[in-house]
Amino acid sequence: MRRVTVTRKSRETNITVGLNLDGRGTTAVATGIPFLDHMLTLVGTHGLFDLRVKAKGDLHIDHHHTNEDVGLVVGQAFDQALGARGGITRIGFAYVPMEEALARVVVDFSGRPKCVVRDGGVPGVRARPPSSRGAYQWGDAEHFLESLARTAKLTLHIDVLAGSDFHHTCEAVFKALGRALSSATRRNPRVKGVPSSKGRLN
Repeated sequence: MRRVTVTRKSRETNITVGLNLDGRGTTAVATGIPFLDHMLTLVGTHGLFDLRVKAKGDLHIDHHHTNEDVGLVVGQAFDQALGARGGITRIGFAYVPMEEALARVVVDFSGRPKCVVRDGGVPGVRARPPSSRGAYQWGDAEHFLESLARTAKLTLHIDVLAGSDFHHTCEAVFKALGRALSSATRRNPRVKGVPSSKGRLN
């Protein structure tokens, strides 16, 4: 059953995530952070995951705790939905363009959490204009991705290859993330047991 519901409650946030790895890309995301909602919708749509995210957090302070904890719970959902990780492709990658932006995402459900983001000084990941002060920033995206990788027990490499617009750059990254996760989590009938030469992950 590659379908789970995960809940996390703390004094800072109350989050529920529903995930079906074998879905059709149906999403319902409400975190209280509109830009994060948009990015998670892209992950579900392009990964063909059915994804529900409902979060209430201390947004009167800022969106740091909610952004981090949503990443943690989405990562937990992937980890739990995969179970022992037998019979999956395990490694996946995707290149995705978004107008002038281009991103590459490579994932490995290795059991070893690691997130590496290389932006190469691309203008699209720099701070947003002053009129967007207080809005979602590149550092927020990185923190979300690090949190997801930690609890999904996922090795995650992201390379921003081009981009001059912040929104386009983030879209390319999260679309590529969805497609890479989809590829890695697919069942492969040729894989028997855990996809590892040593017979176990981690």
